[in-house]
Order: sequence, then structure tokens, then C-alpha cells
Amino acid sequence: MFAVVLVGGFGTRLRPLTNEIPKPLLPLGQRTILEWLMVHLARGGVTDVVLALGFKPQPFLERFPDARCAGVRLHYAIESSPLDTAGAIGFAARSVGLDSGREAFVVANGDIVTDLSIAHLVAEHAINARQGALATIHLTPVDDPSQFGVVEFDQPVEATGRRVVRGFVEKPAPGTTMSRHVNAGTYVMQPELLRRLPGDAPLSVERVTFPELAKDHALFAHPTADYWLDAGRPETYVRANLDLVSGVRHDREDAVHRSARIDATARVTNSVVGAGATVGPGATVSDSVVFAGSNIGADARVRNSAILGDVHEGAEVQDALVGPDGV
Repeated sequence: MFAVVLVGGFGTRLRPLTNEIPKPLLPLGQRTILEWLMVHLARGGVTDVVLALGFKPQPFLERFPDARCAGVRLHYAIESSPLDTAGAIGFAARSVGLDSGREAFVVANGDIVTDLSIAHLVAEHAINARQGALATIHLTPVDDPSQFGVVEFDQPVEATGRRVVRGFVEKPAPGTTMSRHVNAGTYVMQPELLRRLPGDAPLSVERVTFPELAKDHALFAHPTADYWLDAGRPETYVRANLDLVSGVRHDREDAVHRSARIDATARVTNSVVGAGATVGPGATVSDSVVFAGSNIGADARVRNSAILGDVHEGAEVQDALVGPDGV
């Protein structure tokens, strides 16, 4: 089974971390966001992934020189100009011939961190497809729907009933919708849907394709309460790392890489420390991510931050993203 993974974004909100590193290649525990996504796709039966690339494709090619990740074969579809989400899906899917096949394929945003069972999503879509679905969309509940685009869908009487998406409400005012579910960024699509995704011009799957499918009653919902996080903001990126090492997730990762060097007088709590990183004498690191090869100087204080460069001796860093130039 194939999947298309959208990794062509600019990662603007995570600068300076993403000045040179694409967002999906940022660390998540001791791997990367993309590698963990591949682990979950492989568990769900995905054997091949097409990376829909635009911004800075070279780091992906260099990271996976044998075109494999977590046992999944990688294919690359590099856009010459930005195609937005639906355009990127259409372009990438055609690059490996999915438009001429009969098998449904998965689509995933490359910066989403979730415990969603891909196998369950695919199985539910197979049932939905027999009832006319061209796509099934994973939905997740949020505490404050007014900050998102909410998805309204049928609530079946039985667990196996149809969950047809009825429409989308952008940042609804309180009391205007009963739904608190939002698009969680993972889908299963029928190859016939690619007729609506030509892949030769910018097109949004969220703003155009999905609303059109909802009008045709061809978009079905798969709501779950699985762990889910958009890791595209500084606070959520750090949180995604800490959740992985603290036991919140189904998976769990080592907090400190075995090659990291932490001085006996340093204190590291609830943090991720990457390969070859050092934490100097008297330094404290809490609720933070220290990238591979970074150095935290003696008596430095780091809290609620992500550190790509070096933190100098005695420096204090809080609620910050530190790039390769350090601080």
C-alpha cells in the first residue's frame, strides 16, 4: 500500500530551527518527526511512501540515501513551484502511477504527531468506499473549536454506521455548532479522487476539495480520541518531544541518547538530549529539547526551549528556540 506524505512546507513558525532543517526532519525523541510517522505508517500496512517535496528537498535525499526509512520504500516527487495540499497530492500520486491503480492510498501531513491506528483508518475506509466514499478523513476533538475549522458529520446510532461529513465551519462562534472535531491531517483516498486533483496548479484539499466532496456526500469521517498534536509551533514541538519520553504516548523513547555527555553536577529533568550533546558542570536543563551535537555550557539554565546551537556558560534561556548560531 502507498502513502503520500506532505513535507513541502516552509516551517516558518519554528525558525530558526528550520532555517536549514525541514520541519519533518527535526528531532522527535532520538529519531525525527518523519521517521516516527514512517513507523506508524508501516505498522498500518504501508510499504511505499511518496514524499511530496518542494521547499529544500536535498536534506531528505541526504537523510535517506538508500531511499528507505523504517522499512518503508521512499519515492520523491519534487514540485517546481508550490502546489498547495491538493495540488501536491495529485502531483505526487501521479508520479508513482496511483491514478491508474485501483487501490486506496493514505495521505498524511508530515508534521502531525499521533497514535492513530493507520490500519483501523484504512479498514474503515474500505467499508466507507462501498457506500460511496471517495475519501475518509481522520478527525480529532479539541477543547476550543473556535480556534479551528470544525468538521460537522453524522453521528450514527451504531458504531458501524455511516459518518458522512456534512460540512466545515471555520472558527465557529460559541453555540453555532455541536461539533468540536477538526481535521487531523491523515486521510485515505480512492484513486478516482485524483480526477479532482490534477496536480498541475495550486489547489487546497482543506478549502476546496473536501468541501466539494462533502456537498457530494463522498467524504466520510473517522473520529478518534487518539493522541494527536500539530508539532508546527514552538510550544507544541517541545511538548511532542516531552510526551514521547514521559510515557504519555503508546510509544516511548529514550530521553537521553547513550552518547550524550552530562556532567555529574548538571541537572537534566523532563528533557530530550540528543546524540553527542553535552551538558556542562552546574548546568540545568528542564522541559526542553537539546539537539544532537549541541552544548549547554557550565552553569547555564535552559527551560521550556529547543536548542539547536550552543548555549554559552552562565546563559539563561527560557521559552525560546535557539538556532545554530547559539546564544
